[in-house]
Amino acid sequence: MCFAVLEGLVLAGDRTEIQEEPQVMVILGAQVKPWGPSVLLKDRLDTALDYWREHPELPLVVSGGQGSDEPMSEAQCMYDYLTEQGVPGEQIWMEENSRNTVQNFRETARLLEERGMEPEETHILVVSNGFHLTRARMLADRNGFAHVSTLAAPSSDLPARVNSYVREAPALLKSWLLDR
Repeated sequence: MCFAVLEGLVLAGDRTEIQEEPQVMVILGAQVKPWGPSVLLKDRLDTALDYWREHPELPLVVSGGQGSDEPMSEAQCMYDYLTEQGVPGEQIWMEENSRNTVQNFRETARLLEERGMEPEETHILVVSNGFHLTRARMLADRNGFAHVSTLAAPSSDLPARVNSYVREAPALLKSWLLDR
């Protein structure tokens, strides 16, 4: 019963919801493969690119450190991919210290503060796969972001999508209890 409720929350959060005019786009990292972004990360990047092309003045934060099984940081991989697609490098702000979603928001808040932006006043647009957005909204709020919009990327790899939706329910519970 608990799993069903959690899964319902995950599914309910799987949506694009843009409120007001975003000032910064925050793209949350995912696994990097030896050849580049994983399918889930590429889905996030392509979704972000589609939005950015309509709003080319928007700065982008790429957020994600380097896992022990990754050839480079998630932020560096995203930076490389986005610049190859025409995004000017100076418009991409890299956050390479985080290892998980709560740290993505803590480190992004620090990065914005270094650039003179107050997280509680800055309108951010969070880009991630739909299954991840319920938890992302909660953790953004807990880290001082008061104005959060979301852009739901598809999960085009079926096995990864099924696995992600199943594992997101316990991840949501863990974050709700522990990620403060």
